[in-house]
Amino acid sequence: MTAVEPERDRLLDSVGEAADATDAGLAAGTAHPGFAPRAEVDGPVDRAAPISTRGLTRDYGKVRAADHVDLDVAPGEIYGLLGPNGAGKTTTIKMLITLLAPTSGEAFVAGADVVGEPGLVRRRIGYVPQLVSADGALTGRENLRFSARLYHVPGDVREALITDSLAFMGLADVGERMVRTYSGGMIRRLELAQAMLHRPRVLFLDEPTVGLDPIARAAVWERVRGLRDRDGTTILLTTHYMDEADELCDRIALMHRGRVAAVGTPAELKAQVGAGATLDDVFGVLTGTDLEIGGTFRDIGRTRRTAQRLG
Repeated sequence: MTAVEPERDRLLDSVGEAADATDAGLAAGTAHPGFAPRAEVDGPVDRAAPISTRGLTRDYGKVRAADHVDLDVAPGEIYGLLGPNGAGKTTTIKMLITLLAPTSGEAFVAGADVVGEPGLVRRRIGYVPQLVSADGALTGRENLRFSARLYHVPGDVREALITDSLAFMGLADVGERMVRTYSGGMIRRLELAQAMLHRPRVLFLDEPTVGLDPIARAAVWERVRGLRDRDGTTILLTTHYMDEADELCDRIALMHRGRVAAVGTPAELKAQVGAGATLDDVFGVLTGTDLEIGGTFRDIGRTRRTAQRLG
């Protein structure tokens, strides 16, 4: 044992105790002050669905980042929000995980109201942000211990679950290594393990493979499918990679300028354009523009920082 390990354990315990107190407060729940794109979501919000929204809208001053977004995601589905940076994907996810208050509209996630029951939503979901969230100064196992405390995983099963999660993500041999020595793909797989440790009903992934090389991306895809198949988890992910959406998603909502332009399986969307069409072609037909990965200066900076840290 090194000289710093007892201090690190003490800090982890302290953080866990603070998280317990914070979550106890959250548990009470406080309210926040040719295509037929919406045919699937006519009618009222489905409060029992893994994810269901009606008219979900977010304004920043005079800028409308998400514009009356209607979604219905089925149990056990891998559902993609596809579009360029600035299309409204991340804003939509942040409203669904209660990090942003909607300007208007309603949304239920894992059977809870994102506005009226935010604490309940947070306890029932997992979230992997685009930016790196694992702590490089801790080992993989220590990162998972931290997450276990945050999610109130019982102490008598905690270590067994952590060992199982490391093995499932292909990280058993590096669990005792500092995360700063991991490759980008290994970090992403560890973050998936952290987000799934408490077996959430719904998992949100914001650009899960940005900055990764093709081999690492394929490894992350395999683990995402495995989580759905093992636990029946409903997964909503944002991406601007067409091949990722085509490969991973059961259904896709194409977003453009804050609105849902079309919803369907990859095959259905491509078939409506014509034989040999790609998802790039679908987007072009719907919007009259190419799916170039642009976005704001801030979007580009965030993507490049993530790629650099995972690289």
